[in-house]
Amino acid sequence: MTNEDVARIRSWFAGYCQSFDSTGDEERENMLLKEEHTHRVCANAIRVGSDEGLSGDDLFLAEAAALLHDVGRFEQYRQYRTFRDSISVDHGAFGVEILLDSDILAGFDPRDRRIVISCVENHNCFKLRKSITGEDLAFLNLVRDADKLDIWSLFVEYYRMPADGRSQAVGQGLPDKPRCSPRICEKVMRREPVRLSSACTLNDFKLVQLSWVYDMVYPSSFRLLLERDLINGISASLPAVQPVAAAVDAVSEYARERAAAESRAFPNGMAR
Repeated sequence: MTNEDVARIRSWFAGYCQSFDSTGDEERENMLLKEEHTHRVCANAIRVGSDEGLSGDDLFLAEAAALLHDVGRFEQYRQYRTFRDSISVDHGAFGVEILLDSDILAGFDPRDRRIVISCVENHNCFKLRKSITGEDLAFLNLVRDADKLDIWSLFVEYYRMPADGRSQAVGQGLPDKPRCSPRICEKVMRREPVRLSSACTLNDFKLVQLSWVYDMVYPSSFRLLLERDLINGISASLPAVQPVAAAVDAVSEYARERAAAESRAFPNGMAR
């Protein structure tokens, strides 16, 4: 993928976002939220990819995949007024449909096209298929790491807002009640990612988000996680009770361990 290819995708994406202009304040706010999120994920992907040894055309490919990863979110929200896949549509698979209908990837190198489509389709999967391997998996993990880093940052700010100023769509419509599920705490302490469907309250959702740390891959991603103090940012609004504190400690310890690891090289022949 070349710089010119990415420029074409940037132009298409900007026009696509503009097509969702609305007179409704809440809809406009949520669409802008996803557009801004996308650009920050691109920045994260470039930063982590560079730190992990990616360069040249493959770094442009990482940017393209990050730029398109959430393209399904816009039409999802317009049609269903929610960002919750479980009650609307799988926004990854939906995004692939949109890309194929648009022909934006037509004419690109087949390998680049395959990787971008795989990243869009699978970036939101709870568990990745074992059939995704090699460079496809490397780019997918990069986009997934970059996505998590920005979602955490977004929610740190969200949880600091007054409750009456928060968008229900962002909070998945979960009630802001003080309880936390003991079962979710146990899973986090055991270093297990937790499904969003397990969350019954906003505090459960925070624990689910913290569990995403167990699904991150690149040491550079963990370093950014710690540098930005995102674990503390999410956990600061959780109840100060022992099961929750133990879960947060488990997440912090794991992040420190992974951040201390050597950076992982991408598969041979990828960095150019």
